[in-house]
Amino acid sequence: MLSEDDETSRWKAAEMLGRMGDPDAVEPLIDTLWDDDPRVRLKAAWALGRIGDPRAISPLRRLYRMENEGAQEIITEAIDEIGQEMGRQ
Repeated sequence: MLSEDDETSRWKAAEMLGRMGDPDAVEPLIDTLWDDDPRVRLKAAWALGRIGDPRAISPLRRLYRMENEGAQEIITEAIDEIGQEMGRQ
């Protein structure tokens, strides 16, 4: 569903994957960070933070440099969540 034509479907798919917390979703979600729709990109960033996999840190940092201040806050929160998850391991 992350590759659907409809932005709402992609956004909802990213949210669902984040709530499931499945590590197999990390790579598809990383690919979604470059979606044309900013809502989809930010929901993918949020989902990656929820999953907490360190593979997402570098792509999230790249996305951070490309986004506006409001989006940067969400991306920072995702990176922080991943860092916290790494600390618990």
